[in-house]
Formats: sequence, structure tokens, C-alpha cells
Amino acid sequence: MFRGCNPLSLDSKGRLSVPTKYRDRLLESCAGQLVITIDQDPCLLIYPLPTWETIEQKLIQLSSTNKRARIFKRLLMGHAEECLMDSHGRILLPATLRECAHLDKRVALIGQGNKFELWDEPTWHQFRERWLSEDYQNESSLSDELEDLSF
Repeated sequence: MFRGCNPLSLDSKGRLSVPTKYRDRLLESCAGQLVITIDQDPCLLIYPLPTWETIEQKLIQLSSTNKRARIFKRLLMGHAEECLMDSHGRILLPATLRECAHLDKRVALIGQGNKFELWDEPTWHQFRERWLSEDYQNESSLSDELEDLSF
């Protein structure tokens, strides 16, 4: 499981140094093979290859006649790029994907269990503050899954 918020920097070539605490897990689970794609929020999604392959199979099963499903498939699969963690634990983020997520130097790597989100750090802080200021305590706004979750 990937969790936590890790403030990081991209180097001049657009490489991200994966935090040490995740490297061994990624080497064991996928030999450092990752898939990076865009999200509907202004961030990138980084999946271990086996996790991505499961998601990809689900995406393929989505209806081609449903406009929303087609758009979702086009965005996620159409921007998916395979990458390999190098011997120093770095991954090269393709320039087109960095542009999509407006990534510059300072980034935030956010663990999401089976994947990571990669945000421009100032954008992450803006979104986080907005989410924290909203009233999520209102029971009528919670999904059924969240209503059953204990904290």
C-alpha cells in the first residue's frame, strides 16, 4: 500500500526520485515497471504495471457507445506511458504528461493505496485547502461507502 504525502523535486531532465520507502516494494511487485497517465484532476497517476493492467482490462470493458465512458477511456489509456525505474530509483516523466499536470520543479507524491498521484506542489496545497474548508461532515453529502467508514 502506498500512503502519505511526499514533497519532492523534479530534476532538470524531468526525473522524479521515488522515495526510498517505496523503491523495494516497487521492485518486488513490478520490477520497477510503472505506468503514468493523466487524471481528471490536474495531476498524474502512477501505477505499478500489474495494477495498471487490471485497470486497463476494466477500461476496455467500458461501453464504446457511452460518451462519458469513451472520453474517460481516451484520457486514461490515450495518455498512458510505460516507464522503468532506473538503478537510482528515478523515473523519467514524459514531457507531455508533465505539461498536462503543469508540473515544474516542486511536486507532491500522494500515496493512494494501489497507486500514486503526482501533483504540482502549489496546486496540491490549493486543492487540499479547498477540500479541507468544505463541509464534508454533512451526512447528506456522503456516499454510501463513506457513511459506513469508521475513523
